[in-house]
Amino acid sequence: MTNFTTVTEFLLMGFAEKREIRLLLSLLFLLMYLATLTGNILIISATTVDQNLHTPMYFFLRNLSILDVCYVSVTVPNACVNSLTNNWVISVAGCATQIFLVIYFAFVEIAFLTLMARDRYVAICQPLHYPIIMNHQFCLRMTLFSLLSGLIYAGAHTGNVFQLSFCQSNVVQQFFCDVPSLLNLSCSDTFSNFLLLIISAIVVCGGCFAFIIMSYIHVFSTVLKFPTGERGKAFSTCVPHILVVSVFLITIAYVYLKPSVTSETIQDMILSVFYTIVPPLLNPIIYSLRNNQVKEAIRKLIVLFP
Repeated sequence: MTNFTTVTEFLLMGFAEKREIRLLLSLLFLLMYLATLTGNILIISATTVDQNLHTPMYFFLRNLSILDVCYVSVTVPNACVNSLTNNWVISVAGCATQIFLVIYFAFVEIAFLTLMARDRYVAICQPLHYPIIMNHQFCLRMTLFSLLSGLIYAGAHTGNVFQLSFCQSNVVQQFFCDVPSLLNLSCSDTFSNFLLLIISAIVVCGGCFAFIIMSYIHVFSTVLKFPTGERGKAFSTCVPHILVVSVFLITIAYVYLKPSVTSETIQDMILSVFYTIVPPLLNPIIYSLRNNQVKEAIRKLIVLFP
């Protein structure tokens, strides 16, 4: 019988071997993290304090900003500390927690982006029915449904991974714990895990992406009927939204669904940045900070709390 050594901790992959490059990348990640926190906290504060922003659109924006603060905080601070101390060890429990939280926040992020696309569709294509369709109860129910279903989704994937056996190598080819990297370390049969990933990606990512694209097709067809001067504002908001959603979902799908034999560490780490750091960084800019109402609310907030 083969003698396996059970893994009790994992070793994450560092940003770089050279100390200078590692410090430079840590500083870059830290600056991106601080910019993400600043932008999203401003949105949360402005949409909470200003009564004029207590509408369904800004309700979802506030929820997205709260989520993004949590999402980016799961991976970046820990990675920066690990890089500065050059200590990349993480316990099995810590790894499981990180995987659960990354999957949970990514799932809820997709759900919230889908709800925001629905909100824009109703607001532009069915403006007379907007107060009825996007009422407060509907917004609360859909938010709670997203949060609770995310717990089930993340729990299923995390449990499915940690019922496997891990032996020999404990080096995770990533700067945080994720499902594909751990599947590559398992000495168990991982076919059911990959099958679950494929099915969930098709149902969740594919379904949400299709819904968002269809919503914006209807939005664009309606916007084209607007006077020329009003089209630019709608397009300038909708197109960046589609681009961020596309990058977010495509990079997740590629990293999680590509065959393990084609694993390339540096490429995987770069792609992971595009679904763990870039969306929370860009969302405040795309959805809120280019909005005159939000900018005015932030100015008032700065005056109140100089």
